[in-house]
Amino acid sequence: MIQDSSKFLSAFQMNVGFGKTNNITEVMPTNFTLGIPGYTCGDAFLVSPTRSSPDGRRWVQTLETWNVTCMYSQFRASPSPKCCVSLSAFYNSTIVPCPKCSCGCQGLPGAKCLKSGEKSPHLLELPRVRENEEVPPLVTCSQHMCPIRVHWHVKQSYKEYWRVKITITNHNFVKNYSSWSLVVQHPNLRSVTQLFSFNYHPLNAYGNINDTGMFWGIKSYNDMLLASGQSGNAQSEMLLHKDPGIFTFREGWTFPRRISFNGDECVMPPPDEYPTLPNSATTSRPSSVFFSFLILVFVF
Repeated sequence: MIQDSSKFLSAFQMNVGFGKTNNITEVMPTNFTLGIPGYTCGDAFLVSPTRSSPDGRRWVQTLETWNVTCMYSQFRASPSPKCCVSLSAFYNSTIVPCPKCSCGCQGLPGAKCLKSGEKSPHLLELPRVRENEEVPPLVTCSQHMCPIRVHWHVKQSYKEYWRVKITITNHNFVKNYSSWSLVVQHPNLRSVTQLFSFNYHPLNAYGNINDTGMFWGIKSYNDMLLASGQSGNAQSEMLLHKDPGIFTFREGWTFPRRISFNGDECVMPPPDEYPTLPNSATTSRPSSVFFSFLILVFVF
């Protein structure tokens, strides 16, 4: 709703019995469902009657009020993940790819992909699905087989700041992602100084702990992530302040803890594969030993 509140609305009305008569017994509703994949609802329970003001002048108290809690589960919404994360840094030539088979494996049942050079199918050639049902993704053949890949690149280091480049790539040939959103968890997000091509809003989910933020595209510029192709990516750079006492390039600290795309958590590489700093100790030791050997040869 932060992106564009005019595009999000949730409301419903439920009539139980006949409100004009008093000789009825209200029956607590059961088997609640939202009809949206991934959501499950618990049993309703009775709470204190609520009041409402239909005309803004008088208050009307309800006969009974029930409370129902619904929760979202990514595993119920989709049998496999929908995105993955790759990492790189200016201080290491290694590019850590998305983990193998993050969203599926080539050759397994249900895994469909297009190899390099193959022509993508026309929309009319795709299999028919039920109304409100999502078309199964048709992705580029890759090691990860994910429709969406998010790349986090630690680009540059300054005296008091450091720069990150975020690239979102759509590998799905049959879907454009409109009004997409990206949620990132990183301890240095509390010190975001400047963002160049995305919108940003902090999400203070745990009181004063500001380590999570939401990114989304700029309207009519990159808020539409087009299907796989030359225009199937969106990217931005971010400048962050180096917070004294916590900032470090060691132990993979500069990489995100979690990333979610459109509400689905992305598969991260294992921490032991993160790009590491060059080990200066191992590179300097052989040279000192060689220098000592030259001195010994010269003396004797």
